Amino acid sequence: MSIVERIFHSVLLEVLAVTFSVIGLAIFTDHKIEALSGTMIVIATIAMVWNYIYNWFFDQFAKGDKLSRSFGLRIMHVTLFEVGLLVITIPVMAYLLAVSLWQAFIMDIGVTIFITIYVFIYNLVYDHVRAYVIQRRSQSLTCEGSR
Repeated sequence: MSIVERIFHSVLLEVLAVTFSVIGLAIFTDHKIEALSGTMIVIATIAMVWNYIYNWFFDQFAKGDKLSRSFGLRIMHVTLFEVGLLVITIPVMAYLLAVSLWQAFIMDIGVTIFITIYVFIYNLVYDHVRAYVIQRRSQSLTCEGSR
């Protein structure tokens, strides 16, 4: 993937994640769309910053070839990332939506489960759509070249 495509992939992922999270929270809570939208934008921004910081620290701990990391280390990596993110975002969500820490925890767990499934599906669909587009472009160029 080119840098432009990676940026497109990331921005589309985040825009859709925030949109779907807001819709889900709006269905299951009585908060206004505006409050949920602002909160999810803040949470997404925190997640991006946390991702950078956490992975920098994790790479200091887990030195060596990243491709040779064990399954167990990868499970530990994602678990610690998500726990750390929850510790950071639960108080923020509680504050921004004026709910208790327990309510924010329940909402944040729901968003975390949703985002985990969403990212898996998003990347699966994106990869297939990308392969289809590349194949169609290749066929189009082959047809034009034979004229």
